[in-house]
Amino acid sequence: MRIGQGFDAHRLTPGRPLVLGGVEIPFDRGLEGHSDGDVLLHAVASALLGALGEGDLGRHFPSSDAALRGVASTEILVRVAARLRAAAFGVANVDATIVAQAPRLGAHLAAMEGAIASLLGVAAERVNVKVTSSDGLGAIGRGEGIAAQAVVLLESAEGGDAGGG
Repeated sequence: MRIGQGFDAHRLTPGRPLVLGGVEIPFDRGLEGHSDGDVLLHAVASALLGALGEGDLGRHFPSSDAALRGVASTEILVRVAARLRAAAFGVANVDATIVAQAPRLGAHLAAMEGAIASLLGVAAERVNVKVTSSDGLGAIGRGEGIAAQAVVLLESAEGGDAGGG
């Protein structure tokens, strides 16, 4: 078994769609970033890479790589999931928290969980996504950005059910 932790935060900006957990959320601003800025998928991917002992997202998907400009974060997570399978590990579970003052996200959490589970090739009950606010504190509390953190537990694919559901 291996545990990994990931974190990401991006500034909200006009003129971009808001994508969280692979789901487009109706809102007047989206997240800045070299990719689509999906902080939730970035946190999950970072946690997976950490559990594998393979560094961070910047090592595998550098913002200096013009070919990755505007890439969907779903593609990033699919690529990380392939590394996971190549290393003979599966996802036991994912627990993630989005920190956002706005927009209200509760109605979208099940769709995010389903999208993440599908991208990782695991049963939906292995993925949990929560949301909290920062109660008006700091940049996130002022509505300037959104952050996410994730913890993953991996299990060896050689030791039995490795996340296939």
